[in-house]
Amino acid sequence: MLKPNLEQARRLLCRLQAHIRDVLVAAQAKSAGSFAKVAAVSAADTIYQVDRISEEAILGWFARHWPQAWPVELVMEGLDDEAVTFPRGTPVRRTVFKCILDPIDGTRNLMYDKRSAWILTALAPQRGVRTQLGDIVVAAMTELPTTKMWRSDQLSAVRGGGVKAQACNLLTGRCRALPVRLSQAQDFEHGFASIAKFFPEAKGLLGAIEERLWRELGLHGKHGGQLVFDDQYLSTGGQIYELLVGHDRMLGDLRPAAYAKIGLGAASLCCHPYDICTALLLQEAGGIVEAPDGRPLRVPLDTTTPVAWMGYANPGLARQVRPVLRRLMREMF
Repeated sequence: MLKPNLEQARRLLCRLQAHIRDVLVAAQAKSAGSFAKVAAVSAADTIYQVDRISEEAILGWFARHWPQAWPVELVMEGLDDEAVTFPRGTPVRRTVFKCILDPIDGTRNLMYDKRSAWILTALAPQRGVRTQLGDIVVAAMTELPTTKMWRSDQLSAVRGGGVKAQACNLLTGRCRALPVRLSQAQDFEHGFASIAKFFPEAKGLLGAIEERLWRELGLHGKHGGQLVFDDQYLSTGGQIYELLVGHDRMLGDLRPAAYAKIGLGAASLCCHPYDICTALLLQEAGGIVEAPDGRPLRVPLDTTTPVAWMGYANPGLARQVRPVLRRLMREMF
């Protein structure tokens, strides 16, 4: 068994994601609304028809292209409890990688042709059930554009090697370098920063903690208000992207704690490890991804564990928010 070359693995993930994107873009043009049909409901999420299309593309690609010298376990929603490995039939204990994959993060955006979704993929050395988010050594994300878009961005990284990013013209097939510039702002005035509150459930509680955060940071009502802008991008990968390219200064998701507070099960309404598996990209670019209390995210690489997280464009912003948010969560949750 050959020792994996992580740069080669990064390129493989990029090729996998380009294949998934091309299959979905082609299917999207012929969908006539069928993308939005519910195909199944799993413990991880609602599975729509568009998810089934991507699943077939992924399994076929792994069977044809994944190096036999690097046996891998694939972790992905829709696979139920079945252990899927490549080469097929390889015992999990003999795999060298665990690959966690979200074929479409932001399905609801894409199936209504509203906003880009993202393919998210990461690799970690196989440690069985002990494998966790911090073990990830390679990650990639590729944009799934709406039908009116001609461009798809792709970002990838090997731990310790920085972020590689490119913007691909889907009409010509040509790609160019994409600048990755996180915001260096040291305050939140006249910038985008928000807490996720995508669904009606616990929206009031999540809005209240966000309002108190801005009040205690001295921004609520300052100079007449309207100093911090809120953009609800219904995709964890999309949120990571907005931080990476400098659009947003802070984004976070506290839904697991909020749902627990109101007595609601969090399994199908929260961020899961496969949604946040590209956190490595933000870290490699100089940003911060952490638990709401400031500790490292330590979650298993699965499709069901609820994950609360905070992302910051730079350490200065994190230092301002972290102690206030920690106290507010103790008081309110």
